[in-house]
Amino acid sequence: MASPRPWFRRCMEYLRCDYFVSDSEKDPHSPGTIVKRQPGGWKCMPYIIGNETFERVASFGLTANFTVYLVNELHMKQVSATNLANIFSGTTNFAPLLGAFISDAYWGRFRTLAYSSVATFLGMVVLTLTAVVPDLRPPECTQASEQAGLCTGPSKSQLSVLWISLVLLVIGAGGVRPCSITFGADQFDPNTEKGRIGMNSFFNWYYCTSTAAVMVGLTVVVYIQDSISWAIGFGVPTGLMFLAIILFFLGTRLYIYVPPEGSIFTGVAQVLTAAFKKRSLKLPAPNNAEEQEGLLYNPTIRSPRVLKLPLTLQFSGLNKAAIKCEGEVKEDGSIAQPWRLCTVQQVEEVKCLIRIIPVWASGIVCFVALAQQWTFAVLQSLRMDRHLGPHFQIPPGSLGAIALLALTLFIPIYDQVLVPVARHFTKHESGITMLQRQGVGMVISAISMVVAGLIEVKRRNSALAHGGMSPMSVLWLVPQLVVMGVAEAFNAVGQIEFYNRQFPEHMQTLATSLFNCSLAGANYMSTVLVVIIKNNTSWIQDDINAARVENFYYIIAILGVVNFVYFLVVAHFYRYKGMPEYKKNDGELQSLP
Repeated sequence: MASPRPWFRRCMEYLRCDYFVSDSEKDPHSPGTIVKRQPGGWKCMPYIIGNETFERVASFGLTANFTVYLVNELHMKQVSATNLANIFSGTTNFAPLLGAFISDAYWGRFRTLAYSSVATFLGMVVLTLTAVVPDLRPPECTQASEQAGLCTGPSKSQLSVLWISLVLLVIGAGGVRPCSITFGADQFDPNTEKGRIGMNSFFNWYYCTSTAAVMVGLTVVVYIQDSISWAIGFGVPTGLMFLAIILFFLGTRLYIYVPPEGSIFTGVAQVLTAAFKKRSLKLPAPNNAEEQEGLLYNPTIRSPRVLKLPLTLQFSGLNKAAIKCEGEVKEDGSIAQPWRLCTVQQVEEVKCLIRIIPVWASGIVCFVALAQQWTFAVLQSLRMDRHLGPHFQIPPGSLGAIALLALTLFIPIYDQVLVPVARHFTKHESGITMLQRQGVGMVISAISMVVAGLIEVKRRNSALAHGGMSPMSVLWLVPQLVVMGVAEAFNAVGQIEFYNRQFPEHMQTLATSLFNCSLAGANYMSTVLVVIIKNNTSWIQDDINAARVENFYYIIAILGVVNFVYFLVVAHFYRYKGMPEYKKNDGELQSLP
């Protein structure tokens, strides 16, 4: 029997070995031998960015057309298919929170990426089999039977196979999404100018290639699924995912492997526990943040990558976690009882998280509108003329590419035109603040739902007047998708910037995960709204022409307005990270503007 290839053997050794970093790392081939390795920087990028690009094409190509596959091939009811797609998308976006915890606390980014990439590939294989093997899907159904609602749906065993594939895909997304970009950043040395420049360039290339990959998935792969074959359309992404795994492992000799540093959730729990245990103690200098900071446990931070946070009096009860008591500090100045004493830095990091959560919650409703372009817009297009010319039809699953294209084209306009104009009036280096950018996105998101409702009224009336199939071009859906893309450019990009700049440095994995959790919350909320409205009104039905989907859109718009008012309140009370307090002449404590 032939021996394994060297690269495969190295992969297994790297998955088993201790983690090592750039300044002192263990040689996995010679245990106990200490060797030095400099960060590989751009030498590693073909493997990491290549892996991410193939993974994006694969995952979006596989799931973008998922609702159409459930309705046309598995003969699920439209509402049931929409809810399943929303639940799957929501769980996929929520999973990175758990993946970030496992990565930070146990496996590290390399192992998490390796295991989750394999899980994604296996999930794709199983889903592809449902399109290849006839016994794994319901029997074919004629168009007349489909319109009459007489098609046989999937059996329990067929649904079980589908669920296995979806669970594996969720596990894979949970590890890949929070770790991919941070693992790439690990390959640059932030202490050198070359490393910092390379890291900034990496982020640009990462987002550029990711966006291009999503566009390919939403267009080329979806077209193959709709026009050629679902088996080939699923098989192509599966093959690309296999190539992504191979490419990722080929770079194992070049990577820097940062060990797991412990979960941030443990640090949060320690601060809350210590503050609770010392709740009866009195804080020194309760009205003077600077004086109080000097009396609490506040050792020097050794890492140059971590911003030292000043003590604030907001949520001052947590400051008690840093009160030093007898026996809690060792002779060398380190903490003897981490569940009874925490540093000022730990306390302020927890405060950062507490301040961010209300802002994060406001983003969920905004993304509820975004979720509709992947569900109801697809169902609308199935009852419209999708022809572009005599021979080409726009695949329903490709409609999301319109919003993505609008986002991509609008961002340069925003950076090169709107920001300089806004900067002239506001004197702010970014034109408007991160919170203001999110607020603008929320307003535009609500407007997009009003536009969508008006277009749906016209589409439904046209379909009812022409026997159920509207002669209106699917391009009538473009305005709502373009407006939504602009809303996403403001709110979604604003959220990403906000999380990455406001989270403490060692919480960056959580920052990426929290954004995905916003998308997850939107998918779950959308599902709940659909169920409630379907059970209590006739606005949502399996036959979209008999429904009143525009009323559903208007409900989302109203929720968006209410959410915007809530956002104005939490934004007013938000305090940016690292902003010290100062005393006014009357002694009142305030933060800097």
